[in-house]
Amino acid sequence: MQKNRNCNEKENVAGMKTSTRQNDIKIVKYNELEPCFDAFIDTRTPGSDKKENFTIIGPGVSENPNQHVHIMEPHGFNIGAARQPPACVNSQHSHDTAEFFYVHSGTWSFVLGEDGKDASVTLNAGDAISIPTHIFRGFENIGQDMGFLWAVLGGDDPGRVLWAPAVFDMAEEYGLILLENGSLIDTHKGERVSDTVKPMAKTTAAQVAQLQTLSAQDLRNSCVTSSDPVPMDKKSNSMMRKIVGPDGQLNWPHEFSVNEIRLAAQDSIALGKSATHQVLFGHIGSAEIVTDSDSVMLEQGDTATIARNTHRTLYNHSHSDAIIVVVDAILK
Repeated sequence: MQKNRNCNEKENVAGMKTSTRQNDIKIVKYNELEPCFDAFIDTRTPGSDKKENFTIIGPGVSENPNQHVHIMEPHGFNIGAARQPPACVNSQHSHDTAEFFYVHSGTWSFVLGEDGKDASVTLNAGDAISIPTHIFRGFENIGQDMGFLWAVLGGDDPGRVLWAPAVFDMAEEYGLILLENGSLIDTHKGERVSDTVKPMAKTTAAQVAQLQTLSAQDLRNSCVTSSDPVPMDKKSNSMMRKIVGPDGQLNWPHEFSVNEIRLAAQDSIALGKSATHQVLFGHIGSAEIVTDSDSVMLEQGDTATIARNTHRTLYNHSHSDAIIVVVDAILK
């Protein structure tokens, strides 16, 4: 199927509609995700021009106002994703809120620093990373197959990214100009900078100097691999690994918690009632989410959100384990 080459051409993507339910659960199926190929300033830079950006819950940090948001309802955090073919790069940038990635597929290199030379780590499917704020980071699919990163950004408004200076130079060479309001002008399409909104100033050396740096060990300490021993709760034949949160492996302040449930074959886990919206991501296998008045099957790559103050239970009806990632907002 030929996918859209930019966010203004959604009619070219057959069947790409967001699945929602009117009761307790809303779900975005993996095969119904609507990609944006020109979400950021580096979208034309060779090596970065084939990445797909998804805003699943909340507006994310996209610089394209036509980026499709699947679920707008505020959750206290944003859910997004990136799908990239081999050798596709996401350029060096910094965030003002927490950025957490769960590797759903592919082999990924994460690099830190203005030029990506401060530190690096390689992660595979089932691994996770949370890069602290105000640090230049970039990532590349270094595997042989298409890769998919599922992401959580802190806050309802995660702000905008700060790009490394060289990214502005490369973007302008390929016809893209970032404006002060966070939107993009595409000069190759005949668009012009208006008199009312100025181009965003290129990141200065002083701004770069204010950012943090991490050592290779610091970066590794920001990761949780699928084989790392981490805090966990065992429930029946299943277990919950605590990845992000006050009692998790990555326990510095975030605005959300992340747990990974390994739901054993033919087992179930009662998750109780949450005071916030709870988001579930299907990594491996499938599970039925059941609430007092609703149920839905969560399969690989799907993202579901459950309404607050709703009892929920996960059932694995299959003969193999399922792995589900669970995200909750941390109430202040």
